[in-house]
Amino acid sequence: MKIIVFEKTGRFAENKDAARDMRINDIFPSLKNGEEVILDFINVSSATQSFIHALISDAIREFGSDVLDKIIFKHCNASIKELIKTVAIYVQAGLGNDN
Repeated sequence: MKIIVFEKTGRFAENKDAARDMRINDIFPSLKNGEEVILDFINVSSATQSFIHALISDAIREFGSDVLDKIIFKHCNASIKELIKTVAIYVQAGLGNDN
């Protein structure tokens, strides 16, 4: 499944409800079916940490940190990459993982 984040958020990904909807309607069903999920941030110039947290944290908690091998992040600028990394580390630390 490929999700074009811009189509759901515009240039600034801040809406946690949009993130929740993507997580519930697209990400979780795909992961439960064993599918890879591509989160394409093309044309998204910025995001909030709370948006990224709402988008991926429950997937890491539900499926474990290995789920990050099934979620592909494309066209992320440096600040979005850093947010994704920060959220992933934070959630994994809560799971007791060091990776």
